Parts: sequence; structure tokens; C-alpha cells
Amino acid sequence: MSTLDGRKRVVISNVRPQVEEGRFAARRAIGESVTFSADIIADGHDGVAASVIFRHDSSPLWQDLPMTHAGNDHWQARWVPDREGMYEYRFTGWIDHFTTWKKGLVKKFDANQDISVELRIGIEILKEAAELAASDYQLAFPRWIAALEHTADPEEAIDLALSDALQEAMSKIRYTDRISVFDVTFRLEVERKKAGYSTWYELFPRSASESPGSHGTFRDVIRLLPKVAKMGFDTLYFPPIHPIGELNRKGKNNSLVPALSDPGSPWAIGNRFGGHKAVHPELGTLDDFAELVAGARELGMEVAMDIAYQCAPDHPYVKEHPQWFKWRPDGTVQYAENPPKKYEDILPFDFETLDWQNLWQELKSVIDFWIEHGVNVFRIDNPHTKAFPFWEWMIGEVRKANPQVIFLAEAFTRPRVMERLAKIGFNQSYTYFTWRNSKWELEQYLYELTKTDQQYYFRPNFWPNTPDILPHHLVEGGENAHITRFILAATLSSNYGLYGPVYEYGINKPHPGKEEYTDNEKYEIKHWDWVRYSRTREIITRVNRIRKTYPALQSTWNIEFNETNNDQVISYIKTAPNGGDSLIIAVNLDYYHTQGAHIKVPVHLLGIGYDQAYVVRDMLSGEKYKWHGEYNYVQMNPFEMPAHILKVERLN
Repeated sequence: MSTLDGRKRVVISNVRPQVEEGRFAARRAIGESVTFSADIIADGHDGVAASVIFRHDSSPLWQDLPMTHAGNDHWQARWVPDREGMYEYRFTGWIDHFTTWKKGLVKKFDANQDISVELRIGIEILKEAAELAASDYQLAFPRWIAALEHTADPEEAIDLALSDALQEAMSKIRYTDRISVFDVTFRLEVERKKAGYSTWYELFPRSASESPGSHGTFRDVIRLLPKVAKMGFDTLYFPPIHPIGELNRKGKNNSLVPALSDPGSPWAIGNRFGGHKAVHPELGTLDDFAELVAGARELGMEVAMDIAYQCAPDHPYVKEHPQWFKWRPDGTVQYAENPPKKYEDILPFDFETLDWQNLWQELKSVIDFWIEHGVNVFRIDNPHTKAFPFWEWMIGEVRKANPQVIFLAEAFTRPRVMERLAKIGFNQSYTYFTWRNSKWELEQYLYELTKTDQQYYFRPNFWPNTPDILPHHLVEGGENAHITRFILAATLSSNYGLYGPVYEYGINKPHPGKEEYTDNEKYEIKHWDWVRYSRTREIITRVNRIRKTYPALQSTWNIEFNETNNDQVISYIKTAPNGGDSLIIAVNLDYYHTQGAHIKVPVHLLGIGYDQAYVVRDMLSGEKYKWHGEYNYVQMNPFEMPAHILKVERLN
């Protein structure tokens, strides 16, 4: 009994957000709202009040966020963070004697009963509150108490009890000896806005040369920066830019027998010129790279680097730290394998090495090195094949000193593994979007990402293609499929990316029997005609401009799907924060035929009456359509434009 406090009568349960009961921090970006919720009850018929208290790690002061009753003993509070960093928060609840008193007072007054005793009870409640009131109310409470003590008019007493001023003052009172606090203190990590809204473009710097047959350089990429920026991308992502292994180098199309001119795969990192902290000599120097990073920043872009924790056989680490790799009984090193595939140009690190502490420190120092050279965004290759404790430690240490750093997990693997990577610190994650095609699949997947607890830690980044992945619908659907899948990625998720320029040029020849590109750029240098017209590129540019203009497309969590009477037409609304423009999106999922459907517009979310006429403007075409009420018709020809992005406008 000594550990109990019988005066604390409120019970709090089913709290959200929380990730593994507080083991990991929930996550939001600047400007993204977070909804705190809990089931809160008490015995008897007394009123209950609740709040979330929170504080930034850098502040000793707790702030109080009142919760409101949403029905059925469920309480909520919405908050929009405006400062990066780690917060901690707790759920609190207490018996609201003031509200209980008001309800009883009004009931007796309405029943024409004597309320004199109730007024004396109210006076005692106000006297106790006056001792806890903030300085702003020190003069007000004595006036209110005196008014209740001396009023001869019951109606005046009722008016005072129900007044907004008194309610506001009482809502700030906290009886600390009677407040119930949920057992666990939770954490919320607030990241910079780019974690929640980014637009990625991937290219191989070695293919950036203007001259066919020449190896591209960082300076060639600097020449391309205005073109990428004009398309509306804010993140320019490179595959590994380090020296490429010369031992067991792969040839074209992953051949085991390379020609002397074959450049090898950038993911086979390291040779006599250096490893993860060096750049490929044919790309240029570190000074050239710094100039590239600065040039991108001037155009509103950031350079994202690929970090692949693996080594070519001639990487300096193999000779200097052989204990970091697995050695087989015959004295040979263990190459990366995925039978029947062999990756003899790659050696994986041994995360069970006895020298694991030095290995961890060295791998972290790679990230630190590139941060010092201006990089704050990292795409991590195959993180699911490295130890979870390493990622949790490394990401935590890096972001403690550099909270602006963003890590994207490239892990197309089992769901629980992907989720674990997100929980332990990855800010963004590749997803299964690439393989979700039908209306039902897309709706179910977005529900999983945005309406379940995944929303608190798993931030998706949608990619319709990668250098490794050419899905069958892009092969079969051609340009129409490329445009459709891009629009879906860019409007369903606030973070998306694509691998170009093969995407905007519609290059889609598959490797026989595989879901990947033939003549893959991973194994050879390409020459691209960057001035060639592309309809897909034009639409990419247009949609990216819409994304920048309308905050409704800068969040993933604000999506609601609309009913349609055609499974080939998917429709959804992205609601805008703070009363801005919401957008209605409709997409034809049939790459070959015109499809139409009636869609049910959620007019209640738009402030439109069920019988009201209004106008919607298509942000893609500029055309206007007059709509009326809930049900309206859309039709889309995939050879013209497979989608509508509609802004609601009122009739004059």
C-alpha cells in the first residue's frame, strides 16, 4: 500500500504514439502534425480532464498540451512541432471537479432547485484553484470568488460559472497531488522538413560526359545540375563514387569475364587508389566534389551519397584489417553469395568479428568523413545484411552530433526486417510500392503505411524503378506506364525518387528472365542525350512544380481514399494543413484504354455542402470542371494524360 496513492483515480491506457512501448522514439518532421491519443477513464460520474506534457531535450521546462474528449472515453491532442530534436512526452489525467460541479449546478438550476450549497462548493473549488493559479489570474480569482459569495441572482452565478474566462483559467490549473501519470515516458524525434518531403533523382556521374566513350566527371555533373533542378528535384543521388575494385571485376551485364575497358560495378568498392573515403580518380578530386555539392546547394538541391558497407578484394581494409572479414578453412576469403549467385567482386564485413568495436568506429568514420565534405543525405545499400545493433548505435551517434543527417534504407526485404530498420533510426525507407499495382493493393498498402502504427516510425520513399529493378508493368506498359507510376509515386507519398534518365526516356528492355535492365548501367558507362525531348520528363517537371506549390502533397499521412465505381480508377484526397488547398487525385490504372468512373468526393473535408455546386481545376491541364455535390464523373485517356490533380475552387 505504501507504493499506492489512492487519491489518483484516473486510469490511462492505449496511448499513441508509441513504438514498442517506448523502446524506440516515434518520428515526425518539422511541420507534420502528431496526434496524441489515449483511453482515459475514472470511477463514478465525475468529469475527467487530461493533457500531454512534453519537453525538448535541451529544455528543463515541460509544456502542457490539453487533450479533448473525442467520444467513448477516447482523448486526443494535436500538435505541430516547429523545432528539430528529441522530445519526451507523458500522458496525464485527473478528476475535473470544476466541470463536475458546473454540470451539477446547471442541472439543479434548470430544475428550479436551490443552488446555494452548490455555490458554496464552487467557492471552495475556486479558492483552492486560486492558490495554484498563474500570475496572469492572480487578480481575477478573488473577483470571481467575491462575485459568487455576494450574488443574489442565481442567473448571474450561472453566467459566471459558464463564462469562457473562468473556464480558460480553470483549464490551466493542475492539482499535482491528484494527477495520474502513465507509467512510461515516451520519446518523439522531430526531424528537418526534408525527412518528410523530398524528391530524389538518381544518376551515374560516370555517364555524365558530353562525349560518347568518355568517362564522366564531377564537373560534367555540375553542367547537368540546372537540368535536374529545372525538373524540380531537390535531392541528387549518386551510386558509390569511390575507386572500383580491379580484382574479380564484373563485365557488362554482370559477366564474370570483363573486357579490359569494362569499368566494373561502383558497388565493388576500393582498390589501390583508396576505399570508402576516396573518390574514383576518373571522376575527379575531392575539391571537384566539394564544388559539385556547393553548386547543387545553390540550386536548392542536396547531394545524396550511396554508402555500401562492403569491399572489393583489393580494398585497403582487406590487407590492413583482415580480421574484419570471414576466412574459410581453405584460406580463402568469404565472398558475398546469394546462391546460385556469386558476387566475387564483393566481400562482406564480418559483424561477429572479435574486433567489432574498431570495425564499428571505422564504418561510422566513413559517414563522418562525408559529412565534413558537405553531404547530409545518405542512401544505405542493403542495410538488412548488417547488424541491427550497429545501425542503432551508428545512426544515433551521428544524428546526436549532426541532427540534419538523413538516412534512407535500401532494403527490399521482409516486412518485419524493414520495420526494425526504421525503428532503430532510418529516417526513410524503400518500400513495396514498386510491386503494388491494382487499386486494392495500393489502397491496402497505403492504409498499412499511414493508418496503422507504422506511421509513427516507417517513413516511405516510393521509387517506381531503380538500377536493379525494372518491374514488368514498365516493360509492358511503355511510356503510359512510366507516366502513371510516376504520378502515383509523387502524389501518394511525399518522398519519392526515380532512376534517370532511363526513366524519362522510357528505356525498358529487360534482362532475359529477370526483373532488371539489360545492358545495365551498373556495369557499363552510358552516353545520354540530355537535351532530347521526353513527354515523361515534361510531366515529371509539371508534377514536381505542383508538389512544391501545394503543401497537401508534402505529407504522406494526410491521405484518404475516395470511393469509385471502376477498379481501374483510383482516387484519393490529400488534405492541406492549416486550411490550405486540398487536392483530389484520380488516376487511370489501365495503361492501354480510356477509363472513367464516378468518384465520391468527401465534401465534408472540403467545407462544401452536399448539394452545393463548385469548380475543380486540373493542375496538370489547367482545365476547369463544374461539379455538384458528392458524386462526380472523371475520364482519363492514358495516351493523353492518365490522371487528374484537382484543386477545388468555389463558384463566384
